[in-house]
Amino acid sequence: MPLPLVACLVAFATTYLLTPLVRRLAVRVGAVTRPAARSVHTTPTPHLGGLAIYVSFAVTLLLIGELPRSETVRILACGLLALGLGTLDDFRDLSPRTKLLGQVLVASLLVGLGVRIHFITNPFGDLIYLGSWSYPLSVLWVVAVMNVVNLADGLDGLAAGICAIAAIAALFASARVGLLPEVTILAAALAGSTVGFLPHNFNPAKIFMGDAGAMFLGFTLAAISIHGALKQTTAVALLVPIVALGLPITDTALAIYRRLRAGRSVGQADRGHLHHRLLDLGLTQRQAVLVMWGVTAWLGLSAVLLSEVSGGLGFVLVMSLGLIGLLAFVGAVGAGSLPREQGKNLPE
Repeated sequence: MPLPLVACLVAFATTYLLTPLVRRLAVRVGAVTRPAARSVHTTPTPHLGGLAIYVSFAVTLLLIGELPRSETVRILACGLLALGLGTLDDFRDLSPRTKLLGQVLVASLLVGLGVRIHFITNPFGDLIYLGSWSYPLSVLWVVAVMNVVNLADGLDGLAAGICAIAAIAALFASARVGLLPEVTILAAALAGSTVGFLPHNFNPAKIFMGDAGAMFLGFTLAAISIHGALKQTTAVALLVPIVALGLPITDTALAIYRRLRAGRSVGQADRGHLHHRLLDLGLTQRQAVLVMWGVTAWLGLSAVLLSEVSGGLGFVLVMSLGLIGLLAFVGAVGAGSLPREQGKNLPE
């Protein structure tokens, strides 16, 4: 049996079996999310699910043992810090500024330990060395993905499913283009641990992953995308995680635009996200999540196909996807002109 498949199955089984135990722990320590004015859920729900995902991911990497010990320690240590930051936010409701500072510190530690983008290539194969710019750009990427995933965590199973699809896309892309084996193992472990959480998190959710899970998943997706050679083959391969996460990235851009246009803080939550709009159209939570999973799966498949082409053809495909995204963005902004309920000054 191929090692990535073994890693995926081990991670899936570990998360699936561990999550009910974490749920009991969450109830015992009072880690329960209660419905608020802008909440979609209507019953108190435990929210330490991110712990189960992290432990499963860590156990899988340690059992498989394919990664060099230093690589495993770097990813797991920084991932634990991301998990801890999210857990603190779950319990203390950190201000957006404090939360952002914590994300920058976690990302800076990862980059300082050597996990960063050293160079990229243009669509025609020419290398572009980033030099000293590799540090701030890598930090910016990690922080951006952490926030994109966090903002997507609005419906039962939505963010976990999107991250699972993105991880699977990274897994297939890295395997198809022959990247470093450890990149494939990382993606397989993340995909399995996230999919194993979905049976407990899909509507009606028995447990939420909380900001702890969203922070960890966003951090790990970003780390995988810049680890080894995943972002160093072609300009098309560089866009694999960006394309796979196209839906939450677009939603985040819309949220920033919407709040700035209204003269509100970017960190002030509202009910104008894409999943809220799907609910306003009359879809149930399950239907809205399945629609967004479907769009993400299409983007993930596109990302895998993009990883197998190069040169001018790849550039044309990327530009075509960009045009589609731009048209969707303009259409969503036009639909977003209606006033929306303002929320508390809290992260999503």
